[in-house]
Amino acid sequence: MTSGTRNRPLKLLFVQTQAEMAGAQEISRLLGEGLSQVRRGGEPAFEIEHLFLYRKTAAFDDMPGVHFVSRERPSGPLALAGFLWRLFRTMRRLKPDVVLTFQHFGNIVAAPAARLAGVPRVIANHVSAPATISPAVRKVDRWIGRMGIYDVITANSRQTWQDYQGYPASYARRMVLVPHGFAGRSSKLGKTAARAVFGLPPRAKVIGSVARLHPLKCLDHALQIMPALPKCHIAIAGQGPDAGRLKRIAGELGIEDRVHFAGEMEPERVGDFLAALDLFVFPSSAETFGLAAVEAAQSGVPVVANDIPVLREVLEVDGVPCASLVETADKAAFAAAVKELLSDRDRSAGLSALGRQLSRRHSLEAMVDAYRDLIENGHTAAKAKPAAIAGAAPTSSGA
Repeated sequence: MTSGTRNRPLKLLFVQTQAEMAGAQEISRLLGEGLSQVRRGGEPAFEIEHLFLYRKTAAFDDMPGVHFVSRERPSGPLALAGFLWRLFRTMRRLKPDVVLTFQHFGNIVAAPAARLAGVPRVIANHVSAPATISPAVRKVDRWIGRMGIYDVITANSRQTWQDYQGYPASYARRMVLVPHGFAGRSSKLGKTAARAVFGLPPRAKVIGSVARLHPLKCLDHALQIMPALPKCHIAIAGQGPDAGRLKRIAGELGIEDRVHFAGEMEPERVGDFLAALDLFVFPSSAETFGLAAVEAAQSGVPVVANDIPVLREVLEVDGVPCASLVETADKAAFAAAVKELLSDRDRSAGLSALGRQLSRRHSLEAMVDAYRDLIENGHTAAKAKPAAIAGAAPTSSGA
């Protein structure tokens, strides 16, 4: 499927479950921007549009080329039936050449709708941690993959790729490892100016995190170490269903005056937020990549992250960890790791220097080129160039 043989550029439709500022949405936004660029020689760019199954926040209301199937998450049989009909009609109206689906519901709902609407090519993307996917949804996904409704299924880290290698061969052979790339989060602001923007104390130590406020992000672990850090403040950027519980925990711990909820944040503001921090904490228990932690480390902020396999994978440079990895459910160990980096300038500076090298390991350009190759040349591109696209990992397995 090559755009150079057509009178128009290929139309790509990126499908996400909910419209909000989060890691999966940021990746599809970056991919869309990268794939829309005119290439050398003046070849036509892809035509990019984004479709959200429903609107959760106003994050994408003003973005060009954005469509919503529903303004709210459908509930009840009648609402669901109407939602599925609108999804089908939207696919027929937009007439994409390739649909790229993201997140587990995006995959199992949008991929069949795309096939029914006559879309010739579907690329599914596993960006939901297995812990967030119910057994029923996993069964549906497995069946859809085995039936060939997905042409290609990407995994964004080796750990995520490995999670699916016990699936039947008819599913696993469609899988390709395409590691996430990311945009650097630089800021022109100094620490004092950045703190003024977000209402943070100018001279206190400030730790912080950027995450969707969901129980699996385990931000309560970060709050629970605050009594052991009596002179420290914590700033949290993000929105989500766990906000109320986190605020209650802060109240129960008597630390409300040292906890700052910054709310949902546009990508261009994240760099300024990171510039305000002395340390980034990422206690998440379930990730497929951990984009926020990688962005923080690359910006030069020292990182303390939960010691789970995928974060060990992505937060290392040439085999050396560029973050302090600790079992964050262990309050004493978590607090000790934070205290160490806040007080040990040499250790902190060493991690910062390593973290700044992550941009060469998780290249945005490499990710965009890999997707371009998959779109234009199909799954055979991954088999032909495993080092470039699949990170030297095999492209099929399973029994």
